[in-house]
Amino acid sequence: MKIVIVDDHTWVRKGLIAVLEQEEGIEVIGEAETVDEAVQLIEQTKPDLAIVDIRLGDQSGFDLIERLRHRSCRFMMLTSSAAEADIRKAEENGVDGYVLKDSMPEELLLAIKMMDRGRKYFDQGLLDLFIRKEADDPMEKLTPKEKMVLATLGEGLSNGALAKKLMISESTVKKHVSSIFQKLNLNDRTQAALYAQSRGVAAFTLTDEMSDR
Repeated sequence: MKIVIVDDHTWVRKGLIAVLEQEEGIEVIGEAETVDEAVQLIEQTKPDLAIVDIRLGDQSGFDLIERLRHRSCRFMMLTSSAAEADIRKAEENGVDGYVLKDSMPEELLLAIKMMDRGRKYFDQGLLDLFIRKEADDPMEKLTPKEKMVLATLGEGLSNGALAKKLMISESTVKKHVSSIFQKLNLNDRTQAALYAQSRGVAAFTLTDEMSDR
């Protein structure tokens, strides 16, 4: 497997090379410090995988991926960032791996081997964190329809106005409102409206059709 390393810290690049070159079947064929250098290197050497840091001085590893999106090269982000926004952006950009710099060399090598087999690898500790975070979020207890009702409650509408806007019966509205109060541990519509606003619950669109009219 042919690999290039893109990182703006020389010691990181040299350390990675020292680890990777001990592994049979892996060849480091180049290194780069900036996005422009990396684009040129990847276009010239056509590696199987580019290991890229997210922070590249005043540039971003995501800029590199954007410029080489249609290349056959796969990308692994090797970074110190455990920020959810960076991980989500990596997923959105279709990167094949996301590994933290404080990971053990064995985990890095495992990630590379999995990508060599055509699979993706995201740091397991981060995935576990997001799973727990989602499980602890009260909003995850709501059904899609209840989230739509909550969004409308955030506008301060009465049951009648809410029913008209959602095109459902008032009895169905009352059922959903009662369920929302219970699941979110709220006492009244005012609390529900404030909760919706504080969470930035987006107003629904009528293309998200409610079937229980």
